[in-house]
Amino acid sequence: MTTTNATSASSTPQGLSETALDALAQLPPSLAALGHLFVRAGHELALVGGPVRDAFLGVVPHDLDCTTSARPDETEAILTQWGDACWDIGKEFGTIGARKGDVVVEVTTYRTEEYEVGSRKPVVAYGDTLEGDLTRRDFTVNAMALRLPDLELVDPCGGRADLEAGVLRTPVTAVQSFDDDPLRIMRAARFAAQLGFDVEMDVLEAMSEMARRLEIVSAERVRAELERLLTSRWPRRGLELMVHSGVADVVLPELSALQETVDEKGRHKDVYEHTLTVLDQAIALETGPQGPGPAPDL
Repeated sequence: MTTTNATSASSTPQGLSETALDALAQLPPSLAALGHLFVRAGHELALVGGPVRDAFLGVVPHDLDCTTSARPDETEAILTQWGDACWDIGKEFGTIGARKGDVVVEVTTYRTEEYEVGSRKPVVAYGDTLEGDLTRRDFTVNAMALRLPDLELVDPCGGRADLEAGVLRTPVTAVQSFDDDPLRIMRAARFAAQLGFDVEMDVLEAMSEMARRLEIVSAERVRAELERLLTSRWPRRGLELMVHSGVADVVLPELSALQETVDEKGRHKDVYEHTLTVLDQAIALETGPQGPGPAPDL
């Protein structure tokens, strides 16, 4: 019996580059089977966010994040039928996980979320459309989806064009996006470091104006983004963005303070610049043909 992968739909997916098609050809056949199960149950299922972005960059998706019109209980029932194991990742946020063989997926119901004034936790409400779900996401390059099982590209915010231009832009105004989830301020710096992209001017301005909003975000979430930034391919880019925007003054003031630090032994005229240069050299030692090596356990 011949098995087919997720790109073996009845016709060639439209709007996908050869680079993306080559990466998506490596998706497990069981993912397409999961898409068929959701469709037969009367629901939509789409691969979303990072996996889609990475496919357009020629990277085979490994983290299979999906979004669906099904509510969590319905998602759980379908995943139980599909997989060898199913578990509750955050049902109150609409996310259910499942495993079939060595394939692991996370499926989240379409949703909207925002922070109440002074709150550290988002208020979550379920949405009704894929396009609406994508519009609430952090950056346009992460606001693309591929409907399963046919891999139809859904890109309401122009993420593919921004990906090709190497630009980080928000689906809505940057002020609105960062107000909905202030952690996105840190994520802008992290993705600049991870992807080597520039941020749009309104993103930079909003980072500067709203840096203090990060004070309502838990230290654990901020730390996680900082760790991801430091273990990315271009960490210097992210750190410089944090300093330039004033974000470092809020979450890592020691970094900004290096600009005023004097080397008592006179070996380095600019301690801040020297620190970033050492970081560049360390990353160069850790980086091979496929990019940075495995991230250290911080």
